[in-house]
Amino acid sequence: MKSTIAALTATIALTLPAYAAGDAENGEKEFRKCKSCHTIASADETIVKGGRTGPNLYGVAGRTAGSQEDFKYSDLMTAAGEKGLEWNEEDFIGYVQEPTDWLKEYTGEDGRAKMTYKVRKEEDAADLWAYLSSLGADS
Repeated sequence: MKSTIAALTATIALTLPAYAAGDAENGEKEFRKCKSCHTIASADETIVKGGRTGPNLYGVAGRTAGSQEDFKYSDLMTAAGEKGLEWNEEDFIGYVQEPTDWLKEYTGEDGRAKMTYKVRKEEDAADLWAYLSSLGADS
């Protein structure tokens, strides 16, 4: 009986839509620290006009790492994309907290990430992910 309930619970959990665990409203506030380097803009609309040091973060959820055509990524980020990294909440949170170390571990290669800013708190990183993932093409 217990195994039937556990299987039913797992099935229900797997069929529910996945939502980011963070708070998108707080993530929007957190993004203020990011906009000096990053913009958020779709083909039709600029949501946040920011810098061009970093890539446009519109539609980052589910995007292959290092794949935005009009941006020159670090060798580590390009390698992560070649290894199949598609941005999801868990990987994004790890990356923004320790960009270079995280990419080195993911790729197994040496080098440096271009992003030097670190989101200090995991909660802030989760909130930032919730905000960014709410703005993508599939939102």
